[in-house]
Amino acid sequence: MNCVALRHVAFEHAGLVADSLAARGHTLRYVEVGSEPLDAEAIIGADLLVVLGGPIGVYETEDYPFLVPELDAIHARLATKRPTLGICLGAQLIAAALGARVAPAPAKEIGYAPLTLTDAGMRSVLAPLAGVDVLHWHGDNLDLPPGAERLASTAVCPNQGFSIGSHTLGLQFHIETPPSALEAWLIGHTAELGKVGIKPGTLRAQAARSGAATVEAGRRVIDAWLDSVLR
Repeated sequence: MNCVALRHVAFEHAGLVADSLAARGHTLRYVEVGSEPLDAEAIIGADLLVVLGGPIGVYETEDYPFLVPELDAIHARLATKRPTLGICLGAQLIAAALGARVAPAPAKEIGYAPLTLTDAGMRSVLAPLAGVDVLHWHGDNLDLPPGAERLASTAVCPNQGFSIGSHTLGLQFHIETPPSALEAWLIGHTAELGKVGIKPGTLRAQAARSGAATVEAGRRVIDAWLDSVLR
């Protein structure tokens, strides 16, 4: 199958999603957004599209003009109802492409902490995350796009997860990142961590405590979603 991931920074890769695809015999091809040409037709026509995270806001189009054609391509992609997964910035790009507001949150959420699943979330592929810490790392919130169903929330972020039909899943949080990949995040996001006063050792300790359960539940979610959309 033709599986494509839009990657905004090298260390925020698809992780467990790529592993689950490989177990099914599929290779995930990365498009390095901003540093290589954006092939809209490849994005629109892929059998599966994964839109990954990054430390920018979807509204920063003046500073990062590549966001404009990326949003246009995602908008066209969503109209096809082909399987699309958005993670963190990726979820925000999906929401914004459909006309929903994305703006700075009242506070940054960084670290391992639980979600509150809605009734719909408990009936969805996210059910394994009930009572499980996930990795949060975002400073923006999104409004639900038209036609979306809320699946999860936190006190700071009312729309942590949403689905659109059976084809699109948006997650503000990270279940794709195993603890073994966390060190690259601590290096890559050192300036952000310094601004909010979070020590890398705090996140390492959280990962040591919660990471194994996060990975186990994350794999179950990813496998269930891929099973539902790749037929």
